[in-house]
Amino acid sequence: MRTRPLKVALLGCGVVGSEVARIMTTHADDLAARIGAPVELAGVAVRRPGKVREGIDPALVTTDATALVKQGDIDVVVEVIGGIEPARTLITAAFEHGASVVSANKALLAQDGAALHAAAEENGKDLYYEAAVAGAIPLIRPLRESLAGDKVNRVLGIVNGTTNFILDKMDSTGAGYQEALDEATALGYAEADPTADVEGFDAAAKAAILAGIAFHTRVRLDDVYREGMTEVTAADFASAKEMGCTIKLLAICERAADGASVTARVHPAMIPLSHPLASVRGAYNAVFVESDAAGQLMFYGPGAGGSPTASAVLGDLVAVCRNRLSGATGPGESAYAALPVSPMGDVVTRYHISLDVADKPGVLAQVATVFAEHGVSIDTVRQQGKDGEASLVVVTHRASDAALNGTVEALRSLDTVRGVASIMRVEGE
Repeated sequence: MRTRPLKVALLGCGVVGSEVARIMTTHADDLAARIGAPVELAGVAVRRPGKVREGIDPALVTTDATALVKQGDIDVVVEVIGGIEPARTLITAAFEHGASVVSANKALLAQDGAALHAAAEENGKDLYYEAAVAGAIPLIRPLRESLAGDKVNRVLGIVNGTTNFILDKMDSTGAGYQEALDEATALGYAEADPTADVEGFDAAAKAAILAGIAFHTRVRLDDVYREGMTEVTAADFASAKEMGCTIKLLAICERAADGASVTARVHPAMIPLSHPLASVRGAYNAVFVESDAAGQLMFYGPGAGGSPTASAVLGDLVAVCRNRLSGATGPGESAYAALPVSPMGDVVTRYHISLDVADKPGVLAQVATVFAEHGVSIDTVRQQGKDGEASLVVVTHRASDAALNGTVEALRSLDTVRGVASIMRVEGE
């Protein structure tokens, strides 16, 4: 074993960063044995230097992250500060000054992953980011290494624990959205401002990363269709149960049937109770991968939190340090396919539409005619009504998003249609 330690700079010492530092200290001997050399925490960049950080030598703490990554003797920079800047500038500087990088920064990778990969390659360094998607669940490495010889056709997953907790609570207890959100906040699953989670921004960033790796194509955050879950109601869950389904906020990355394009999207969807993702409860994450040779694979586990995310960071740290010792680098960006990303209007799926209509003869015929005129085939219809008002629930066969939107607009123009109560996609069949 080499006795000279590999030096690690830690950018950020919050929930994840402090856990990374703790594990590096308490498991130092095991890490050294696995890597082939000891690892040494050479510096910790923070915003608030006066805060007590148990187990971390105060002499290592600095507010000058730029000086830390530019020292020249740093082997690996671990970035867990998040956000776009200064993370982007610091990571680029780390490459330029001889360090490889381990990051958990999903937002930055989804927005500027191509540029960061290019900077890593130009400087002959590694960029690893297992912790950016699905916490402790090994997912990035299986997609870009274990399945490198296969053709991935679909990645379907629950990649945000906060939203899954809220939807699971609504499903299991009948709670409304706000009530379930309040409980998630009280338990620490939701931030004080939950917008990034409940509006799908967090999941969309992860979908961009997954789609890019799965399909060997550059997919940016702007390419991902995003729809939040704040409008999901108890009535939607009641309808889902009548269909033998539940509701999840899904990240869906698909290769077109002809293989000529890909799509990436995040939105609430009904999935059959028989689907493996339907049983994912609480704040857990799970990702379902479908490929030509391997078939169907499911990755499941805790998707957030200090210890789970730190586990993924340390796994990357071990891999990168091994590469440093051998003088090699791991896999970089694979974007050779360069497939176009199709707009949401081209996506084909099933739909569940709930309409408020007048309770009188001929309404169903009018509605069915509108669907037929827009080329959307109806699978099932349920109608209930009294006192001149009725609820009409239509489940379609597979149709494009554009065709469905045209249908809905035409339905709104009918005098007998009082309103569109809800529209939800049906996935996982």
